[in-house]
Amino acid sequence: MSNASVLFDAPGPRARRLSRILSVVTAVLVVAGLGWVIVTLNTPRESGGITLPGMFDPSRWDIVLDPEMWGFIIGVGVWGTLRAAAVAAVLAIAIGIVLSLLRSSEIAWIRVPTAVLIEFFRGMPVLLMMLFILLVAGTGQYWAVVSALAIYNGALIGEALRAGLVALPRGQREAALSVGMRPLQSKMLVEFPQAFRQMLPIIVAQLVVLLKDTSLAYIVGYPELLRVTLNNLGSYYGNRYLFTLWCIAFVLYLAMNLSLSWFARWLAKRTDRRFHPAKAAPEPDEDPNQALLVADATAAAREAEGRRP
Repeated sequence: MSNASVLFDAPGPRARRLSRILSVVTAVLVVAGLGWVIVTLNTPRESGGITLPGMFDPSRWDIVLDPEMWGFIIGVGVWGTLRAAAVAAVLAIAIGIVLSLLRSSEIAWIRVPTAVLIEFFRGMPVLLMMLFILLVAGTGQYWAVVSALAIYNGALIGEALRAGLVALPRGQREAALSVGMRPLQSKMLVEFPQAFRQMLPIIVAQLVVLLKDTSLAYIVGYPELLRVTLNNLGSYYGNRYLFTLWCIAFVLYLAMNLSLSWFARWLAKRTDRRFHPAKAAPEPDEDPNQALLVADATAAAREAEGRRP
């Protein structure tokens, strides 16, 4: 009996037929929906007595051959997005580490205010935090964006790391204390590295969210990808090319986020193989001599049982 049949009953002929029918119907509906969207976007429109071509008309896509446009998008928009996201990610991880250590402290007057601070930052919208830092602190657009992203995501990462510390077996801490470590040494040298490694996929997933949240900097006037494409280039080329510029921004955001997600999966697998080599190493081949001895012993035991009266 296979492992799958232990967990659930294998579907019968009627269930498999119904599943195939539903799959075909779903695929047809998805294709029909995509076709309707494409036809609707490509339909010419009347605006002010002028007939505008569809969104996929070649006259709307001739700017993709302009090297100056790509230089401006990559050099200003993409670079601005990655620069803000990279600095904010480093600061968010540092803030998260500090908050997780303070939040897991055994001293109440340290633990309780830290918990209140984390909940406050988690509940505040990122855009509102950007505007507050820009208007009150007067740090400028770049540092308003970086600070808001670092504080908000640092609070979330800190809570994730605290959960990782709590999830560790108590034997880890007890073993460290038994060899003479102080509580802080145990937390920093034994517990925290394991919690960080355990929460690494969640941390990198939060960094993907941080990268996407850089688009909120559009509101405070920071020249990131969305503002460069839809605002600056949209004003320069005209509304005729807004859909084209939107598609370019969408593809670039998707490429950056998918690259970061792929890096997260690669890092998680590499870390897992590094700290759990038994999972990555192939099982050793069975010794034929040992197997023969086991078979002989089993046969001898059966013969002895057969001679018993």
